Amino acid sequence: MDDTTRAIDLHLDLDGADELAELERALLKARATELTDVRRRNVRFTAGYGDATTRDVLEDEGRRAQVRHDVLTKLIDELRRATR
Repeated sequence: MDDTTRAIDLHLDLDGADELAELERALLKARATELTDVRRRNVRFTAGYGDATTRDVLEDEGRRAQVRHDVLTKLIDELRRATR
């Protein structure tokens, strides 16, 4: 692990399979929302929307949405591994 990598150990007590299933659904919904945001911003960016400042903001917001999507994917994958 380098200086920019963080390992997080998380303990979460859930009351049964229903809470586990709803947690996974909530994470999947959040990830889908981020993916929608990434795609929308990429379309606006590639379509040449706005001036240079607006395009810089779109690029930054799109990058951050992609990072959120990616970390939600990691979280979902780890949740699934932990519950097998």
